[in-house]
Amino acid sequence: MECCLHFPKFTIFAPLNNLDMSSVETEELVLEDVAAVDTSKLVLHNDEVNTFDFVIDALMQVCGHERIQAEQCTLLVHYKGKCDVKNGEFSKLEPMCIALLDRGLSAEIQ
Repeated sequence: MECCLHFPKFTIFAPLNNLDMSSVETEELVLEDVAAVDTSKLVLHNDEVNTFDFVIDALMQVCGHERIQAEQCTLLVHYKGKCDVKNGEFSKLEPMCIALLDRGLSAEIQ
């Protein structure tokens, strides 16, 4: 999945105090596309089996979530059916996904 961010080009003009316009230099600053890095997402699905507390604890232990973040993700999973619980490189998400699956949760990397 590619995401393109488009930033406007900025032109910086030198002060125009009694300068001939032909001698004014311009400099363009172009921001790099930082979203071009390959990012994946770890998605947790509702399974109708595990308790809220179990899922909250798993997200805190496996994904490093603070309690409030884990609670919010758990509520989203419950009411929406799934939630992106972590974004990053596939190689970093894979062990987290395996750990969630080992705990009996339904998760995948997209």
